[in-house]
Amino acid sequence: MIKMKIIISPAKKMNMDTDTYPVKNKPVFLSETEYLLQWMQQLSYEGAKKLWRCNDKLAWLNYDRIHNMNLQKNLTAAICSYEGLQYQYMAPNVFSETELSYVQEHLRILSGFYGVLRPFDGVTPYRLEMQAKVLLGEYKDLYGFWGDKLYREVADEEHLIINLASKEYSKCIENHLQEQDRFITCVFGEKIEEKVIQKGTMAKMARGEMVRFLVEHCVKEPEELKEFMRLGYRFSDEDSGENE
Repeated sequence: MIKMKIIISPAKKMNMDTDTYPVKNKPVFLSETEYLLQWMQQLSYEGAKKLWRCNDKLAWLNYDRIHNMNLQKNLTAAICSYEGLQYQYMAPNVFSETELSYVQEHLRILSGFYGVLRPFDGVTPYRLEMQAKVLLGEYKDLYGFWGDKLYREVADEEHLIINLASKEYSKCIENHLQEQDRFITCVFGEKIEEKVIQKGTMAKMARGEMVRFLVEHCVKEPEELKEFMRLGYRFSDEDSGENE
């Protein structure tokens, strides 16, 4: 049995839901998260707003959050904490017990704040995108701060990764791939004048549907991804390569 890993991006909008699923674990990189939180707490309001690149309403919400944040209590299982389109189409709140076991083993959420999350790691709402401009000692961005830690956490003895993350997040893994790794990226595009064009909103929806497809069919082999036919998408042999 192949133990491939599936990587997805987080979503900006988050909620608290302590009822749907119990939290099973603490995030693997909680000490790094605590460091990032302390760093953000030292920022002025203007500095935090610039970091988050958002309007005043969201900036004040998140500024208040970081100054009252508890990384140990009232936590939400990561898979229920994000509200973006990808997660809506994934619909994790209706997974069966078998499907929940599948996502816990195979699915990993990449995060600028938490690094790598398993579905039932306990998290609290935050705002920190992976491409945010930070100055953390010798590091000028979060890619430098995290280094190859996220890759080493995701890659296992099978060295097989299914990439359903956006470029902003997949870079954290892709930049550190080794010769023995197989990194398969799913592109959800439209054929326009012989070019495959990927549109953001539809891609997010399709990534969520692909996770649901993988879960419902307990997919273990890369070849099975080709059977995906949802939201008008189907596998295109002529537009595909060995790893895309």
